[in-house]
Amino acid sequence: MDFLHSQLGALQRNLAFVATDAIPWKLYVQAFSWTVALFESYLILRQYPLYSKTEPPAALASFFSKDEFLKSQNYGKDKAKFSLFSGLYKQCIDSALLQLGFYAWSWTAAGKVTSWFGYGPDYEITQSLIFAFLLFFISSIPSLPLSVYSTFVLEEKHGFNKTTPAVFVTDLLKGWAIGIVLGAPFLALFLYIFEWAGDRFVPWLMGLMISFQMIMVILYPTVIQPLFNKLSPLAEGDLRTRIEALAGKLKFPLKHLYEIDGSKRSSHSNAYFFGLPWSKHIVIFDTLIQQSKPEEVEAVLAHELGHWYFLHPTKMLAISQLHTFAVLATFPAFMHAPPVLRAFDFPKAVAAQPPTIVAFLLFQMILTPVEAVVSICLNAVSRHFEWQADRFACELQDQLQDPSMQDMGDRLGRALVTLHVKNLSTVWVDWLYSAYHHSHPTLTERLKAMETFQAAREKKAL
Repeated sequence: MDFLHSQLGALQRNLAFVATDAIPWKLYVQAFSWTVALFESYLILRQYPLYSKTEPPAALASFFSKDEFLKSQNYGKDKAKFSLFSGLYKQCIDSALLQLGFYAWSWTAAGKVTSWFGYGPDYEITQSLIFAFLLFFISSIPSLPLSVYSTFVLEEKHGFNKTTPAVFVTDLLKGWAIGIVLGAPFLALFLYIFEWAGDRFVPWLMGLMISFQMIMVILYPTVIQPLFNKLSPLAEGDLRTRIEALAGKLKFPLKHLYEIDGSKRSSHSNAYFFGLPWSKHIVIFDTLIQQSKPEEVEAVLAHELGHWYFLHPTKMLAISQLHTFAVLATFPAFMHAPPVLRAFDFPKAVAAQPPTIVAFLLFQMILTPVEAVVSICLNAVSRHFEWQADRFACELQDQLQDPSMQDMGDRLGRALVTLHVKNLSTVWVDWLYSAYHHSHPTLTERLKAMETFQAAREKKAL
């Protein structure tokens, strides 16, 4: 622990200028955030001409009817227009709030509310919770029209929306309530660790983050998910038999197998698993069951079990923890830096003793370009994991010595095509747009890769 503290101390000494130099941080954040927003707009403009193509890629020509392909192109075009507008709209709002001193105003307003309840400035955590609530509530209002349009106009137009206005409002209120019930105690504990641990907060906060994630693994399926969707045990039948047999052969610790009523809100489909290492739950959307044959759903689950087999969730967790560690290790330089707060319009009295939550918020803004690069790197890692999971499914017969699984790759390919057709997913994708936005390879890339996996497997068998 002392070695870690000494190394972190050396890093802070190299960043000591942050606490002394009058750097125009607001200007930099505005420039950084606009650069990212304009780059994202540029990516959409690169992608947009591909929606005018009238034929799918040659590798997919036999899977798409003319009508299905044109529907997916029109859906992609409408989503691109919406993404372009919403991205610039949100950036304009965020930029205006930043320029007008919204964050400084919110801290002052939170202080007045705290005083109204009889608490003084020394109750920093209480004021911080009110500050966080004001930011969350006020900043979410401008995005509400976008959510309404996306759900009741865009998704409705293309036949995906199943959400009623009552469900939409109820979901919104539930989301806010969950954010307060879970977020407030977490944030309070987060800030308390800073007070309690002083400059040695990094390992303690890392422990808090991991503990919270583990708690959410338990709470989400048992408490949170049922508030929005109904999870029912998957009915007895061919599909359940196939999945349980596959899980048993792979020694996957399957505890529950659920069907979820995703069709209550959308006709999009999916499947996933979650849980602790010794107790896993598989969830299949009812829309996937309706749209695909049991053997194809089994192939989708074989892909998902490939993620488990290669410990992909654990590896992604480790990578995210390294990222979190790097952020927390750098933060102390900004934690006690009055010039940073002054650059964002905070009064001298507040800047002289920077509140932790304010310093951390501004620090996150300054990291905007770094986080954009990190996102691209994480997508690259995720796509690598997807290749591995696809290959796992294709080679499952060799691993289990089960002839009934020799066509698992073909089944997975058909399932992926069905998912793309039913979800009207885009099949023409610009490489740079995909690198920035997509955590999965494109359908064409995956099908070609699976053909390569199958060919290599057959050649090896000769």
